[in-house]
Amino acid sequence: QVQLIESGGGLAQAGDSLRLACAASQRTFSTYTVGWFRQAPGKERVFVAGISGSTTDYTGSVKGRFTIARDNAKNTVYLQMNNLRPEDTAVYYCAATRNSYYVLRAADRYDYWGQGTQVTVSS
Repeated sequence: QVQLIESGGGLAQAGDSLRLACAASQRTFSTYTVGWFRQAPGKERVFVAGISGSTTDYTGSVKGRFTIARDNAKNTVYLQMNNLRPEDTAVYYCAATRNSYYVLRAADRYDYWGQGTQVTVSS
């Protein structure tokens, strides 16, 4: 069983930056495919960014603004969010699976989830 703990959420103004972290209890976390998802109030959970090995993928609305990266020594995956917009406001979740060599955009393909961290961006 892998435990994922997100941190780094909070309040920001439009144009600000935040960095989210997803720390795993698993020492072989570097072998997992990891995704960041977000869920705004009243909306479904959607894919934001993912990483598998060194391959990354982003949803269109965050390309050029968000960067996903991993620190294997710390068993942590980061989501650097720059130039934040009010529409980025959501609860952000990290998810992981060992059962893929590719970045996965479908939430139901992930086996482990963190508890979520709130990001609120004001205009």
